[in-house]
Amino acid sequence: MNQIEFLQLTSPFKDKVFRLAKRLLVSTEEAEDATQEVLVKLWSKNESLVEFNSVEAFAMTMTKNYCLDQLKSKRVQNLKMVDNNFTDNSDCLVKKLEDGDSLNWVEKIINQLPEQQRLIIQMRDIEQYEFSEIAIIMQMNETAIRVALSRARKSIRECMTKIENYGIEKY
Repeated sequence: MNQIEFLQLTSPFKDKVFRLAKRLLVSTEEAEDATQEVLVKLWSKNESLVEFNSVEAFAMTMTKNYCLDQLKSKRVQNLKMVDNNFTDNSDCLVKKLEDGDSLNWVEKIINQLPEQQRLIIQMRDIEQYEFSEIAIIMQMNETAIRVALSRARKSIRECMTKIENYGIEKY
């Protein structure tokens, strides 16, 4: 496989690799380094890439493993959600402030979820991966992915309800 074929193969998902790395490593520079490392490793395996059913899933698995190795080596536990897709066309300043505040709360809540749930939320709700792709990347079955996603969403919903109600129970 030549360089042009490799670039054509990896181009559709290299941004997803970066976003997953950024989700796990927080730092843009570290995420860029991780993306480069993954692409270099893919290039070194370029002759055997045709054996994989989904090169994208393989790349995402490599990214996840590389980032987790980096985190373990640095003992970093502080992850951050970055959602660049959030837009609000409302002209109301109050609404914008409330939405921004809610997004910050959701970010904080996601960062407190168990690592597996954080990754599944990232891949499903932010990156829009199918359950089958997430199952390959996470090396889990689809049912377990669905259960973990449901639990993560429930935790987020419960925490947001408490925050929105200012801790006041409604009867």
